[in-house]
Amino acid sequence: MDTAVNSPYETRFFSLFNKGGELAFPCDAQGNVNLDGLSNRARNNYFYARALIGREFSAPVVMDRSDHCPVD
Repeated sequence: MDTAVNSPYETRFFSLFNKGGELAFPCDAQGNVNLDGLSNRARNNYFYARALIGREFSAPVVMDRSDHCPVD
């Protein structure tokens, strides 16, 4: 899988407590994130968000970056 940084999609984790405190990562249309393509900091943030789903972050949502709408 080759998910480029300029992918039209992103997987977004919304903060449950901090409005505007979401984390987003480039992904394909199915929400698959290319971990090897992320910087060390972004990869750590991705694992952090995944580990705290339901406690700090919502379940991830695949978004279309061009119109910021969820992908069905």
